[in-house]
Amino acid sequence: MARRQDQQRRSSIHDVASRAGVSAATVSKVLAGVTTVKPENAQRVFDAVEQLGYRVDPLASDMRRAKRRIIGAIMPEFESEFFGQMITELEGLAEQRGYTLVAASSRESEAREKEILARMHDWRVAGVVLAPVRNEHGPAAEFMKANGMTGVLIDRVLSDDAFDTVSADSAAASAEVARELIGKGHRHILVVGLGEQAATVRARLDGFRGAALKLAPGMRIDVVLAESDVGPLRAQLRDYFDACEGKDQGEGKGERPTAVYSLFLKGTLVALSEFRRRGWHCPNDISLVGFDDAEWMQVTWPAIAAVVQPVREIAGHAMEALFARIEGGEGPPQARLEPCRVLMRESVGSPGSGSHSGGGNRQ
Repeated sequence: MARRQDQQRRSSIHDVASRAGVSAATVSKVLAGVTTVKPENAQRVFDAVEQLGYRVDPLASDMRRAKRRIIGAIMPEFESEFFGQMITELEGLAEQRGYTLVAASSRESEAREKEILARMHDWRVAGVVLAPVRNEHGPAAEFMKANGMTGVLIDRVLSDDAFDTVSADSAAASAEVARELIGKGHRHILVVGLGEQAATVRARLDGFRGAALKLAPGMRIDVVLAESDVGPLRAQLRDYFDACEGKDQGEGKGERPTAVYSLFLKGTLVALSEFRRRGWHCPNDISLVGFDDAEWMQVTWPAIAAVVQPVREIAGHAMEALFARIEGGEGPPQARLEPCRVLMRESVGSPGSGSHSGGGNRQ
């Protein structure tokens, strides 16, 4: 019985030291990455760690360091492929450095975002990667500043005077979408998105408008922005297209746009659903481009054109910046923009390839 209990006991740093023939202090230095330890001693420590299956006891080591080897990550939601992939990337990068990632969703609520951050502060996390609900000026970022927390802001941010920021270059990507659509002859485009208060929505909309109007000053850009989730957006799009259809019936209410550019993933799906409800087909009746890519956009027919965000690059640079600050790095906060890719798939064509001004029940 005693032997069985001993086998189940977690190996300690002293067990590793005894197996390697060095002191516990030397083991600690090797595992912390200190390079002054003799190579042969370091190798003996690594061999002992592998033989014993030793793992650092986070609670014991954290009591000595005052901060735990935990990285917090707060995302607006987990449902989208972008944020799901982001958590996966951040988790892998944290574990490579010997940290554990604890992730939570703010559910698009700034109040919940701040509440989660306060809990992470209580846990004495070493650092936080925060994708704010709206922008870098929200209550969570202010809480981090007030409490001296180490963090990096990602995605819905531009730049900040207290924290490093990493996000996709939304404005440049949207400008490229404008060039692609105008190059195919589109002169009436609908842009759909969520509330203009989000930093990324503003950047995407401004980038698109600026490039489009520069290339085609007389073109028409309509904008439908819902202040909350997709339910209101669905209703607003239905009303918008009902008005467009009105002119076809001699009521003079408007014209159908030849293309739609959605500024967020769920908006792309809502727009496509509305097209299908009305019997419109891409790209014959109307073209569609969405910001953010997803597997369903690639496998549906026609495949939906998309702006692909650099998830891996954003995560990599965010963690690089975060660990540099954790390790005492100084200097002014850095703002980094990562380029996106614009993939023009089958959902985009030229106006006139279908009945853009008619009912459009094309098969």
